[in-house]
Amino acid sequence: MVINLGGYEEEMSAELLFALDELEKEKGIDKEVIIAAIEEALNASYGKSETETSNTRVEFNRETGEIKVFAQKEVVEVVENDSCELSLVEARAIDPEFELGEIAEFEITPRNFGRLAAQKAKQIIIQKLREEERSNVYEQFLTKEKDIGTGTIQRIETKENRDGTKERIIHVDLGRIEGIMMPAEQVPGEQYRVYDRIKAYVLEVRDKGFKSKEPCVMISRSHPGLVKRLFELEVPEIHDGVVEIMNIAREPGSRTKMSVYSKDENVEPVGACVGQKGMRVQVIVDELHGERIDIIKWSPYADDLIASSLSPAKV
Repeated sequence: MVINLGGYEEEMSAELLFALDELEKEKGIDKEVIIAAIEEALNASYGKSETETSNTRVEFNRETGEIKVFAQKEVVEVVENDSCELSLVEARAIDPEFELGEIAEFEITPRNFGRLAAQKAKQIIIQKLREEERSNVYEQFLTKEKDIGTGTIQRIETKENRDGTKERIIHVDLGRIEGIMMPAEQVPGEQYRVYDRIKAYVLEVRDKGFKSKEPCVMISRSHPGLVKRLFELEVPEIHDGVVEIMNIAREPGSRTKMSVYSKDENVEPVGACVGQKGMRVQVIVDELHGERIDIIKWSPYADDLIASSLSPAKV
């Protein structure tokens, strides 16, 4: 969206109102929230140019878009500080109803203040747009926690520990958000290169990154959840709930053992996961770069489960 608040001062108010209306329609950003932020920012910036004891209030007219500055002074009998006090005689010249101790308010809008206000308003609008974009990205990816994300490795950051050893932090472009894979979430022996496509398990979505205010996603290649989600995507019986993954034990890069159970007596759970000629499980093995996957039938009886997990060894 193009924000144009240039032109003559008399045109700025109409331009500003139009821009706020468009933001509310297109982006869903409450116009009142932006107006309140503009008033607060202008009040702070104008107050810095005045004396420390002066009190001012900036008001945005919701109907016309006009922005005015008002001075606020206490009505006193004898003025000792004219930056924040006003005599009773002067106050009653403004309004005969004023009494001692009340706060008199009158307009002191400087010349060309509209131009300053428009510049400040533009900064606030751009800031709110960025905040809204960050919020939308965060909310969108929050639903992807415990799921698989696919992206491209953008850069590899090397970190040196106190003992002299070096670790790598992998930064992955997942589209509108950055994925960060810490050393503990990487698989020993896997090679990570810039521009490689990668699938990873989404551990957590954070509203702020380590070194920026942008949302980020913590991802993992070593988490057992990656194996679980890969089987859910590859095996229709698991996706439909006919076959259930009961437990997964994993040594990343080496071996995974997974116990499965079928609620349907006519469905063999191990066979469903392996697939015809091992095609289903082979797809996942390839994705895990050759990691061995053992699939066993789950049993509520410990003896049977242990025997199955240690097969083909005799227990």
